[in-house]
Amino acid sequence: MPGMKPGPDSIGIVAISHGCPGVAARACGLVGLEPARVAEILKDRLSWYRDCRTVDVLNVMSTGNGGTIELLYMQLYAPTTLAPGRDFWLLRYTSLLEDGSLVVCERSLNNTQNGPAMPAVQHFVRADMMPSGYLIRPCEGGGSIIHIVDHIILEPWSVPEVLRPLYESSMLLAQRTTMAALRHLRQISQEVSQPSVSGWGRRPAALRALSQRLSKGFNEAVNGFTDDGWSLLESDGIDDVTLLVNSSPSKMMGANLGYNGGGFASVTSSVLCAKASMLLQNVPPAILLRFLREHRSEWADSSIDAYSAAAIKAGPCNLPGVRAGGFGGQVILPLAHTIEHEEFMEVIKLENMGYYRDDMTIPGDVFLLQLCSGVDENAVGTSAELIFAPIDASFSDDAPILPSGFRIIPLDSTSDAASPNRTLDLASALEVGTAGSKAGGENSSHSGSTKSVMTIAFQFAFEVHLQDNIATMARQYVRSIIASVQRVSLALSPSRFGSQNAFHLPPGTPEAQTLARWISSSYRFYLGVELLKSEGNEPILKSLWHHTDAVLCCSLKALPVFTFANQAGLDMLETTLVALQDITLEKIFDDNGKKTLCSEFPQIMQQGFMCIQGGICLSSMGRPVSYERAVAWKVLNEEETAHCICFMFINWSFV
Repeated sequence: MPGMKPGPDSIGIVAISHGCPGVAARACGLVGLEPARVAEILKDRLSWYRDCRTVDVLNVMSTGNGGTIELLYMQLYAPTTLAPGRDFWLLRYTSLLEDGSLVVCERSLNNTQNGPAMPAVQHFVRADMMPSGYLIRPCEGGGSIIHIVDHIILEPWSVPEVLRPLYESSMLLAQRTTMAALRHLRQISQEVSQPSVSGWGRRPAALRALSQRLSKGFNEAVNGFTDDGWSLLESDGIDDVTLLVNSSPSKMMGANLGYNGGGFASVTSSVLCAKASMLLQNVPPAILLRFLREHRSEWADSSIDAYSAAAIKAGPCNLPGVRAGGFGGQVILPLAHTIEHEEFMEVIKLENMGYYRDDMTIPGDVFLLQLCSGVDENAVGTSAELIFAPIDASFSDDAPILPSGFRIIPLDSTSDAASPNRTLDLASALEVGTAGSKAGGENSSHSGSTKSVMTIAFQFAFEVHLQDNIATMARQYVRSIIASVQRVSLALSPSRFGSQNAFHLPPGTPEAQTLARWISSSYRFYLGVELLKSEGNEPILKSLWHHTDAVLCCSLKALPVFTFANQAGLDMLETTLVALQDITLEKIFDDNGKKTLCSEFPQIMQQGFMCIQGGICLSSMGRPVSYERAVAWKVLNEEETAHCICFMFINWSFV
């Protein structure tokens, strides 16, 4: 990058692209490691790339100039429960230049190049890597300057419309891949130059391995691949929470559930995972995650924490009832952090808790190993994670780790819509104790993402004969957490009427204004009262957009689909204006609602309106929504012919 001079106190400069196919980022940085060591680390993706599930080197060939050509197959985890993972079939070329520089080039192989083929793999979508890689130049006096280019096409067509920004965001690629590589190199460079023992007598490499186990275990739970031993449990009729169970020996060994720390024979033989994803509105991921970390008692159940701690200890344990329990004291013990404090690990000590064993509650403390990232609200467009697992107080290297937690990823950010030629110093927000960390990002928590997707996954070790009881408990617990998160999000959300969240008209402003006028006048015509209470010269559309009840319009087709919704309607359906048009009317009603709708729909067309008793409907994410009552009316255009049907759900809330 022209004019870029990375210094020893800077992670480097990261640029993101807006004008190319797919997503792309590039970076340049300086580290105190020799080029050969840098290349070795970067090629070992599993050691630093948290989203990478596996990299298989299927063939290696030497070249005449001392380089190598490798055929690679790589799999990436999906970041949410709502889309499949990605895989790549790659050619990698490593070469040593005359000036001592190392070049590592990678790109996808496809049928047009007459190269070897890799058949499609179940549960993965084949993605493309455009020419990418690393240029590693030696520095005088030691160290290396590294240039990184990441350019991939993630096939966003294969995911739901609401999630496509995740697969079209170069900023997310920069954060989770490009900057992660630089960060890892800097961390290892520091460990080499300043060897030390940190938290709880553990060396940095050992703590890094623990953080990898937490991250990988959480990703495995979110994805639930069948070749890892996961199988789907039958739904209870409401598809908001997905349950999977894993009884494979490899899962038991991976979690070290046979660990014997107290002289008892372990009888735990299976793991159950309850997972869900939800759409969040108008709450910055960093602020929400920081609240979840600092106020655990607002969403967690102490009896479940105690059960989880007992279940991974040697010896049988009994199932507690879910209750809204208070905590004993919560003590946060710092353990380790990356150089830029982007990610840190800590031990949470929950004091005066109880272990459930043999129908007895044994008083004691519960320890959670916790990994936290993305809590800096000044960092632009970053995802946030809070992953934790109960651990034995001995903190042994072979202690079992069964991670649970939260991941929040922004779906839209003003920064990703910046000038195509803009170079973002994303790394500046990661510096320690510098004024630059605040520059340019002071109001990012307000001007950045307005929508994000939260993925929740909780794992429970259990004995096989308790599976039905554990499944019921897990569903109930995750649903209670979802409700708590929703409540907290509303409390943390800035006012929609404040200056920092100025009203933005939906797409097609003139048409939307006309539709708002038709909706209002038709409601007055059929029900005899005003729908909107406009103040002063406030536009009708703005009043409708901010109406507290959910207002949704659907087409008059044989299979009605939604065409418009106000903000409350989008919140209720957990969708966006773009994705709204993929939702059919019948999809949001349960069986009773569908019967009522079919029998009463002719009344709407003849009488012009209908009042509907309170009931349950479903969001686009499958979450149940209760409403006190609903009103449906025919919307007439200026020729007084029916344009659409409008529904208003009054006093709705998530169950």
